[in-house]
Amino acid sequence: MLFLRRFSRDVPAMVGLAIVVLVLLVAVLGPLLAPYPADVSASHLARRLKPPSAAYPFGTDNLGRDVLSRVILGARGALTVSLVVVSLAMTIGIPLGLVAGYRGGWMSEGIMRITDAVLALPQLVLALALAQLMSPSLESAMLALALTYWPFFTRIVYAETRRLKSSLFVDALAGIGAGTARIVFLHVLPNTISPIIVRATIGLGFTILTAAVLGFLGMGAAPPAPDWGLSIAQSRSYLPAAWWYATFPGLAILLTVMGFNLLGDGLRDIVDPRLRRSR
Repeated sequence: MLFLRRFSRDVPAMVGLAIVVLVLLVAVLGPLLAPYPADVSASHLARRLKPPSAAYPFGTDNLGRDVLSRVILGARGALTVSLVVVSLAMTIGIPLGLVAGYRGGWMSEGIMRITDAVLALPQLVLALALAQLMSPSLESAMLALALTYWPFFTRIVYAETRRLKSSLFVDALAGIGAGTARIVFLHVLPNTISPIIVRATIGLGFTILTAAVLGFLGMGAAPPAPDWGLSIAQSRSYLPAAWWYATFPGLAILLTVMGFNLLGDGLRDIVDPRLRRSR
């Protein structure tokens, strides 16, 4: 296929795909790959803050838990949060973008002005404000992130729907008596899938980063969950002596976010060559 040939020539995108596949495998096989899977909640004070060694390649934390095991087991939670958040954001944003783009009039103006207002605020600040209004928990963090990310999908779908609305196939469908719902959901929506996939891919990485920040600030996963952001927050009191405590969860966040961003950029280059990165 032409798509696969073009994608395979994009080295950064292939690197991103390899990282994403690796993280997915780690998330799925986490309990089998972790050297000490019981270290999610167990405490071993006799081996606390041990530096990296053959027995503990990433060292141990303040409770003697294996950092490598917690990094591996934290991958599943990070991906679960990002998938739930992006799915909720798509559920909210895509229908609003379709309605605003196809109907026009006061409804379109109202939806897009609300979208612009949400986009005008930094997502992290808005997510923090919403999370503060709810009880600190992983579910609250996911809901707060979803309620701040849907406008990105609304804006993209709105632009694509406005472009497709004037297409000949839409006029033909309307001419043979096809209803608005059939035109929008069976014909317009499938033609907007490509930019939606690109935005979702990039959004997965960005959501992982934002969720880690919320976890760092104590508004995400609660101890003793193996959360990357929470692990970095707990390591602050032991820096710089126990450098490994924060370094390896931070590297996990960095590589995962970079993988999704590289993959998303590669998909974007294929979907819209006008935005292609300079080589």
